[in-house]
Amino acid sequence: MEVEKPSRYLGNEINSIHKSPGEYEIRFAMCFPDVYEIGMSHLGLQIIYHMLNMRKDTFCERVFSPWTDLIPIMRSEGIGLFGLESQEPIKNFDFLGITIQYEMCYTNILGILDLSGIPIYGKDRGEDDPIVIGGGPCIYNPEPLADFFDLFYIGEGEVCYDALLDLYKTCKSRNEFLKKAAFIEGIYVPSLYDVSYNDDGTIEDFGPTDEGCAPDRIKRVIVKDLDGVPYPDKPIIPFTKTIQDRLVLEIQRGCIRGCRFCQAGMVYRPIRRRSPEKLKDLVDKMIKETGYEEITLSSLSSSDYPWLSELIEHLTVTHKKDMLNISLPSLRIDSFSLDIMERIQDIRKVSLTFAPEAGSQRLRDVINKGLTKEEILAGAGEAFKGGWSRVKLYFMFGLPTEEDDDVKAISELCNDIAEEFYSIPKDQRPAPGRVDIVCSTSFFVPKPFTPFQWARQNGSEEFLTKQHILNKEIKTSRNHKSIKYNWHDSDTTYMEGIFARGDRRLSAVIERAYKKGCIYDAWSDMFRFDLWMEAFEEEGIDPSFYLRERSYDEILPWDHIDVGVTKEFLRREAENALKGKVTENCSESCSGCGCTAYGCGICIEERT
Repeated sequence: MEVEKPSRYLGNEINSIHKSPGEYEIRFAMCFPDVYEIGMSHLGLQIIYHMLNMRKDTFCERVFSPWTDLIPIMRSEGIGLFGLESQEPIKNFDFLGITIQYEMCYTNILGILDLSGIPIYGKDRGEDDPIVIGGGPCIYNPEPLADFFDLFYIGEGEVCYDALLDLYKTCKSRNEFLKKAAFIEGIYVPSLYDVSYNDDGTIEDFGPTDEGCAPDRIKRVIVKDLDGVPYPDKPIIPFTKTIQDRLVLEIQRGCIRGCRFCQAGMVYRPIRRRSPEKLKDLVDKMIKETGYEEITLSSLSSSDYPWLSELIEHLTVTHKKDMLNISLPSLRIDSFSLDIMERIQDIRKVSLTFAPEAGSQRLRDVINKGLTKEEILAGAGEAFKGGWSRVKLYFMFGLPTEEDDDVKAISELCNDIAEEFYSIPKDQRPAPGRVDIVCSTSFFVPKPFTPFQWARQNGSEEFLTKQHILNKEIKTSRNHKSIKYNWHDSDTTYMEGIFARGDRRLSAVIERAYKKGCIYDAWSDMFRFDLWMEAFEEEGIDPSFYLRERSYDEILPWDHIDVGVTKEFLRREAENALKGKVTENCSESCSGCGCTAYGCGICIEERT
């Protein structure tokens, strides 16, 4: 009775998979280092769980970070962290796979290892300890976590797990397995690499510890045919409400748009699409097996899926009796998107969400957003005429070359959108006759493998100054009663930026912060910025070093990883950004990013 939500730890949910001991040789714990409600909302975890359990020799279980009410009980009672399906200790498993979605979960990873009784540092693990694997978007710069992991999986999870597990069954020792695994494409074994530093703190050299012991560069792996890989058609139904309490249907991967701040748009190139036939078959099975009444069609840019109308038609007609509510994230503000929204929200006009990212046209050109003010206003006008009266707009502070006028332009754009609404005759306006514009700002973090990976990140004080400028502009604007302003915390962004472009020296800082009590840093009410600053000071590391501008000839901590887009392309795009030059999207012209080596044909197919 001391635990707030026992359902987080039961593991007997509908569609969860249970195997008898004689059915498997390999035990694999798939971990999301956050609370159950967030972890069970992550599609990647469900895909790997489903895929590994398709193997007759493998039993894959789930594990999440216990909430803070259970952690002290586990410690006092001597209970090790356990897999949900069998309730058996994670320490007894062969593998612990951790998906790393966000830099602010790094102390949670140490908490997972600590509660499991697994040595935190890879070098301290023995033959009886699980092989600890890291995957997910943060591993495109794995260096701040390098000392804690045995290997990293660079790329998409469906590709080389079979090769990795098959290899494991043939090896007689941990050391033999890691040395051989290093030569599986997509696998990075950090203990087989050394790094040295210059006097100014930059990297002097990075490479294998011995010649030939590991590849010089690790090439990411991707799925080329989405129709041909496993997808969970019987998703687990949690006992408790999760963040994404609905079905998730991934319609495509990758993006053609080329926004210069977006890491996902770069590292998931080229775009790959599931066929409408495959998606119809999947969704029919998923609805039958779960009974969900809401579904999200997931992608980085839903508007760019060529068969979106056909898929919507299937969902709204075939499943009309199921009263299915359809959610479409990542829509562009254009007539096609509004037509789609009109069809799926024909009764209740909920809010529309768009992300102009920048208020001024100059700055939108810098980031290659490919969206003009005229298009934004025209789209908003069509939405208002279609019956919507609430619009959510997302912007970023701290983008390269940003000036105060760009910040003020956010308020101006919000006001122009409001006036687009009030230009409609009163008797023709959607109920309740007034517009609600929710303006939200987050903070820009330069991420690896983007054209802005060399850029300087703003500090917390700069971010706060920009918040105050915009807040004042909105409060004194002509339509201020129609605009609500929300903003994010700057200190967590400060830390995120450090780890996004950090190196191996940060491992000691992460360990020290964890031992000071830092946990669940992604949760604003749990985050302790003061303890993190103490950890940096005690380790003798200046955190601002990692927020600085980088030179083009500097060795970056992630230079040993090859994600397909070339450094030459990223530099060219960085220079185009400074000129305010827009690069056409992939369906209009091939920009030569390097992803054609991975089988991209979109630039030819769509122009033809």
